[in-house]
Amino acid sequence: MQNNTFNLSQYSNDRHRVITPIDLATRFPEVLDISISRYNTEIDLFRQLANNSSSSHELLKYIRESGFNAKQRMTLLKIFRRCVCPIVDTEMAKKLKVATATLVLNYGEYFKDITIVQNQFNNFSPAHKAALAALVGEYDTRGQSGYILTGWFFDWFNQTFSGQFSISGPRGAGRDIELRTLYDTYEGDFPCDFVITDNNNNVCAIGFARYDATRGGAQSDDRTGGNADKVSKASQFCATYGHRFRIIFLSDGPGLAHNDTWTEACRLDNSWDGAVRVTTLKTAPYRITADWLLGLDTPSEFPPIHF
Repeated sequence: MQNNTFNLSQYSNDRHRVITPIDLATRFPEVLDISISRYNTEIDLFRQLANNSSSSHELLKYIRESGFNAKQRMTLLKIFRRCVCPIVDTEMAKKLKVATATLVLNYGEYFKDITIVQNQFNNFSPAHKAALAALVGEYDTRGQSGYILTGWFFDWFNQTFSGQFSISGPRGAGRDIELRTLYDTYEGDFPCDFVITDNNNNVCAIGFARYDATRGGAQSDDRTGGNADKVSKASQFCATYGHRFRIIFLSDGPGLAHNDTWTEACRLDNSWDGAVRVTTLKTAPYRITADWLLGLDTPSEFPPIHF
């Protein structure tokens, strides 16, 4: 059932008006004082470890194999990446199942010499330390905008559809809802950010929430291509087993306004015979309606959900 009310494309000439600003970034130079108060201890610890190391290889070993808690280790690895070897990605290095010897064997030739590291850290000025602290904390708020957006959407949905529908899923960091936990017949991975059900526990919609402070080029291609793949997998599954549900892409942030991202979002919107809707938080009252969630082609019976 196609419902063309308030298509996303109708906002193309004034797209910034429907975007939700979520401002979590700290301005410069205020960020310097905040960052140094947060990371001063770890920077001093890194200097101590460097001074006690005979090589940059040994320094990495100390960081990864000593008894630091996860937060300390992550910060020390961020400093290592910034100051010793940018190639050693912190997300990879924090996984202790990857042996330090493996990292050294493959990337060790790119490590800065330990004597240079020691000399630099032992002669840091307050300005140097503040700059490093700001670099280490550059991505401290990464992902938080998406959590806030999801929380606001949940609040709006519960207030608007109380007594009609229920919405489930993590508001912040947490385990996604896999489609195979909703349908025994689905095989493989299909993580969803939230699921909407009616009063009989029937699945009405699955959803995905993303906030993009900036987006464009290859990043935009990856995001929109991934969304189209989700629709393709869902439609194939439903065609095979006779199910039917809606898909909501809660997409927001200034990055959505990029021409390539916006064009692909409008192309995705209302696809799968109207079963897909792309919405920002501001357009949700017009785009996510009870009639749409209870579309005429929605099956009357679904297997119960178990979370």
